[in-house]
Amino acid sequence: MAALPSSNRCFSSSSAYSNFSSIGGSLQRLRNIPYSSVSPKKLGSKSVSLPGNCDNFPNVILMQDGALAAAMSAIENEAPIRKLKEGLFSVTPPEEQKKPIDLNVDGNKSTVSITVVGASGDLAKKKIFPALFALYYEDCLPEHFTVFGYARSKMTDAELRNMVSKTLTCRIDKRENCGEKIEQFLKRCFYHSGQYDSQENFVELDKKLSEHEAGRSSNRLFYLSIPPNIFVDAARCASISASGASGWTRIIVEKPFGRDSESSAALTKSLKQYLNEDQIFRIDHYLGKELVENLSVLRFSNLIFEPLWSRQYIRNVQLIFSEDFGTEGRGGYFDHYGIIRDIMQNHLLQIVALFAMETPVSLDAEDIRNEKVKVLRSMRTLRVDDVVIGQYKSHTKGSVSYPGYTDDKTVPKDSLTPTFAAAALFIDNARWDGVPFLMKAGKALHNRRAEIRVQFRHVPGNLYNRNFGTDLDMATNEFVIRVQPDEAIYLKINNKVPGLGMRLDRSHLNLLYKSRYMKEIPDAYERLLLDAIEGERRLFIRSDELDAAWSIFTPVLKELEEKKIIPEYYPYGSRGPVGAHYLAARYNVKWGDLGLDD
Repeated sequence: MAALPSSNRCFSSSSAYSNFSSIGGSLQRLRNIPYSSVSPKKLGSKSVSLPGNCDNFPNVILMQDGALAAAMSAIENEAPIRKLKEGLFSVTPPEEQKKPIDLNVDGNKSTVSITVVGASGDLAKKKIFPALFALYYEDCLPEHFTVFGYARSKMTDAELRNMVSKTLTCRIDKRENCGEKIEQFLKRCFYHSGQYDSQENFVELDKKLSEHEAGRSSNRLFYLSIPPNIFVDAARCASISASGASGWTRIIVEKPFGRDSESSAALTKSLKQYLNEDQIFRIDHYLGKELVENLSVLRFSNLIFEPLWSRQYIRNVQLIFSEDFGTEGRGGYFDHYGIIRDIMQNHLLQIVALFAMETPVSLDAEDIRNEKVKVLRSMRTLRVDDVVIGQYKSHTKGSVSYPGYTDDKTVPKDSLTPTFAAAALFIDNARWDGVPFLMKAGKALHNRRAEIRVQFRHVPGNLYNRNFGTDLDMATNEFVIRVQPDEAIYLKINNKVPGLGMRLDRSHLNLLYKSRYMKEIPDAYERLLLDAIEGERRLFIRSDELDAAWSIFTPVLKELEEKKIIPEYYPYGSRGPVGAHYLAARYNVKWGDLGLDD
């Protein structure tokens, strides 16, 4: 199979349009039709072009194939256009495409300063610094960039580099020059100690950043890898005392974004005292997962799926998240939020919005987020009757004993915080009316997985029902997107077993990523950090989107806590509370992850 043209950018897929603007201009003169090219992204107030590359993922060319072919045929003898055509349908070898991003604005070199606030924490050490190095290793960062760690801990530049170096790895398929690359990256890493609420300390940080920027146009990104109770203080100090003087300033905020509608609105209001909405990047790392980002590509670029994507053909949609470990020392943090706030209200609900949204006007961030907000506003407010909660208890398997949730020393002994929850949600619009969206999430379960399962309706008057048996759940098609682990997309179909008899069997049409794509899948934080540097907001959460999401869950969260509803206990390492199965059965649904072939 011939490969489609590869992208020569490190950034989001929406940037693919700009590659064809010159071709579009030539076709305009030939066809006498209006044409407008996509404007380049902006850094600060200036329009710039951000060339670069790191991946050779195919671009989908959103043109009418026939029109393009006809136009190309008509101008076959025109040499300049022929060269454009050859360039469009050829693939540049990766080594030829490798160019670091050049932020060149009007001849004045720019620089990006990335400050990790809370640099001594686990998230920074395990995710943020490794993601930044991976981007550097793939030549996806600008030519001029600096990484600063900022935290209360006393530390020298050398100590920071030593701490960071222990978590850095090179791509599995690119081990060459690994040590050299790590050394070069660490030379760009520095540290400044200070309080998160001290403007004076941030002024000192600003001076250090300016020294490294060396008179270049300064663009600054602050990643707040700190507890939510000090978000506002750190954002205030960064905005007032350490903003870029001549470029943009952006701040990445980690979840949780409050505990309910009121606290979330208060947080947003406080942040907006010092920042504009377009400076705030609310990160949900699940939106950066490869299979989640592929969701809209599957639906909107494959004709076979879009006509089926509605209540007419889909019986239910399931979103399943499970971890095979408990809180393990994070009980103090987790007990303040619980599984609904930690997983369902953000990760799973964001996937629902992407899955169920209407076709956006374009791939522009605001167009996509507008459609997601419409879905969230169409969803019914959750009731207690639509929710099952659970909490894992201690369990002994063989000679191994597993602790219960309240055995964690950081968790109160009488805690009723759920470590498992299942819920049935409904979207009251024309496309999804009556289709249950079932989600469940839990800790200390029998396996680790995150997946989307789409169960289709039964075939009317199925000729083979008698041959196949009476299990209607087995007789329906199911489309599965496995987000993790072992990323895959597969469709369950009914198929005849070879032989003289008529015996039907379940088969998979399977796309297993590690078999089809030999290269390692980038971590979600790599994609999201890169988008934040570019200013691409498509995978970040807007304030009205956040408000709509909280309005769905806040009433049920308050009722659970006010009535002190006791969770159903389930053994560590089990499939979770039995109540989750009764919830699904109420809507004539069987959880898809219980099948023998899964």
